[in-house]
Amino acid sequence: MSDIASAATWSVPDDDFVARLADEREATLRRLDSLERDFDDIAAASVNSNADDEHDPEGSTIAFERSQVSALIEQAKRHLAELDAARSRLVRSTYGQCESCAQPIGVARLEARPVARTCIGCATPKRRP
Repeated sequence: MSDIASAATWSVPDDDFVARLADEREATLRRLDSLERDFDDIAAASVNSNADDEHDPEGSTIAFERSQVSALIEQAKRHLAELDAARSRLVRSTYGQCESCAQPIGVARLEARPVARTCIGCATPKRRP
């Protein structure tokens, strides 16, 4: 068993979460690569169009697409960082432990969101009376 697989705490099913994190990381890397190619294609297409987006009927569409793909790239990069942080928590034997209250994060929450850093109690906004 690898160090990562043996490091999970709180009775978290080690191999399932190690595999899930690895699969999600690979899928995120593929998505990031695809989005970066899309961004490059949009940038290349804009070279052949009027550089004045404001007055070009197609300009706002190109600018919107570029902005949208850029936001998706940033989102994929953030998710990749979350996956890497979860992997680090596995190595440090803190995966499945809430970073706020140090209590166990429920297995159901980790199955739904393997990168979760907090238990559902700490993640839920508290109502004021």
